[in-house]
Amino acid sequence: MASHQFQTEVSQLLHLIIHSLYSNKEIFLRELISNASDALDKLKYLSLTDDKYKSLDQEFRIDIKFDEEAHTLTIADTGIGMNDEELAQNLGTIAKSGTKSFLANLSGDAKKDSNLIGQFGVGFYSAYMVADKIEVLTKKPGDSQGWKWTSDGKGEFDISPAEKENYGTSITLYLNDEGKEYTTRWQLELLIKKYSDHISFPIYLEYMSVRYEGDEKDPKEIKEKKIEKINSGSALWKRSKSELTDADYNEFYKTISHDTEDPLFYVHTKAEGTLEYTTLFFIPKKAPFDMLHADYKPGVKLYVSRVFITDDDQELMPVYLRFLRGVIDSEDLPLNVSREILQQNKIMSSIRNASVKKVLAELKSLSESNKEKYNEFIKQYNVVLKEGIWSDWANRDTLLDLVRFKSTVADGYTSFADYVGRMKEGQKAIYYITGGNEQSLKASPLIEAYKAKGYEVLVMDDPRIDEIVLSALGKYKDYDLKSVNKSGSAEELKSAEDEAKADALKPVLEKIKNVLGDKIKKAVVSSRLSDSPSCIVADENDPTMEMQEILRSIGQQKDDCAPVLEINPDHVIVKRLADTDDKETVEDISWLLLDEAKLAEGAKLDDPAGFIRRINKLAEKAL
Repeated sequence: MASHQFQTEVSQLLHLIIHSLYSNKEIFLRELISNASDALDKLKYLSLTDDKYKSLDQEFRIDIKFDEEAHTLTIADTGIGMNDEELAQNLGTIAKSGTKSFLANLSGDAKKDSNLIGQFGVGFYSAYMVADKIEVLTKKPGDSQGWKWTSDGKGEFDISPAEKENYGTSITLYLNDEGKEYTTRWQLELLIKKYSDHISFPIYLEYMSVRYEGDEKDPKEIKEKKIEKINSGSALWKRSKSELTDADYNEFYKTISHDTEDPLFYVHTKAEGTLEYTTLFFIPKKAPFDMLHADYKPGVKLYVSRVFITDDDQELMPVYLRFLRGVIDSEDLPLNVSREILQQNKIMSSIRNASVKKVLAELKSLSESNKEKYNEFIKQYNVVLKEGIWSDWANRDTLLDLVRFKSTVADGYTSFADYVGRMKEGQKAIYYITGGNEQSLKASPLIEAYKAKGYEVLVMDDPRIDEIVLSALGKYKDYDLKSVNKSGSAEELKSAEDEAKADALKPVLEKIKNVLGDKIKKAVVSSRLSDSPSCIVADENDPTMEMQEILRSIGQQKDDCAPVLEINPDHVIVKRLADTDDKETVEDISWLLLDEAKLAEGAKLDDPAGFIRRINKLAEKAL
């Protein structure tokens, strides 16, 4: 017998499951049955495609039995089984990326954390909510040696060789006081029908039936072992939508996703004709915790004629729809289709393209019919929809209508179409501002003149994606997209009076440029400022500050691009600068105009101490 320590993350997760999901502890049975079904799926596929497994003689099934006196519950399957290395890996560690950050994000609030844990997938470990000890007996087809895994869930687990007649896995729970309620036929039958009726393999419940013989005065109790098939055993996605209820869909979703909440939305499609396939996609209420990780776990399973093929292929759906959970079942793909073949398969490509269009069309319909629910969706998935604008040219127009933005005139979220509907007469472009903080952007000096003219500005406060997508997009329908962070965006605001002021202030602009040197690209008179004395923008052909940060983070840019400093010709500070030739005053004011503009845009100052010194000097003069 070999003893092993649980991975630190497993120990943390066990503690959280036991304390956060306790009010919903019955889901342990759903999780264990789901794992058994996965093991059967894998072996069934091999039995059809691999000569080594074609001679298997066991029925594909799940058996559940209980012992009311011994307080045990056993869930057994005739699936793929495990060897000792797989036992240690599957039941002792968590391979998912981002586990540590996931655990770090937990709040300590049981209700909130139960939702996060649901996203992660409680799986096998949920059984510790009802058991003091768990014993796993397992053997792989073709192996002569079986293995036993045992643990009380408190830090260690043991693995030892064991005798097992048949292949597959048997999990025995030694139930605690709270788990003893799961040793009755009616309770187990109720939970199986509630959570696992759709499982496509038969689930049998073994129990003792009692009948009485003899006369009423002296009845004789006769106990008989009975085995009864409990579930319907039909793949839910293959059933007609008309015979399914929301409850049916919700329970199926929870089984395949290991979520504790109902889905936000689902799309069920059956295609017949040149291609025959069925798809059932769900959108979780909360974004999967690894959604923004490069090695995210995909959530769509591929079946061929109800035979499971894979659940680990990121190519089944586009990357930007990686939050989807569900099933694709094709009647036309070959059973032995490999991952490499899938990526080039015309049938799979057709199914994928049609599925994407269907999901996006349903989302478009939802955005029109139920704005409240659509806003829930946007809060979770707006960022990945924006990725689609960048990567999915075929569906770009639809995606442009689906993404949402914050705005200077509308509460909550708004769309490009809504913006266009509110445009001022004569307005020629859609204006937007990018940065990392919504409130700072809405208060930015860059948008003062736009507000004064009544022009709406879209607030793009997700620097991870907005800069990249919008700089490449250029237009929405017939309207140019213009970043107010760039110098050229204010052309529409200029007037003949502005040109005259610019000519009059040329000496001031030269003074400022002489002081600041290469810290700015140039100094110009601004058409966009009404209250602030100055602002900084990127030259039309340069990346904005946010884009420079992104480029630096991926090693694509070393040096900063100097900004354009715009000054407000009507501001008292600028007017007084025009009236003085005092060298020290000109120098101090020039630096303050630049530093104040940088602070307003959330940029770092090159010389914070110098900034404070100049502020103090001017304060002394004022007093």
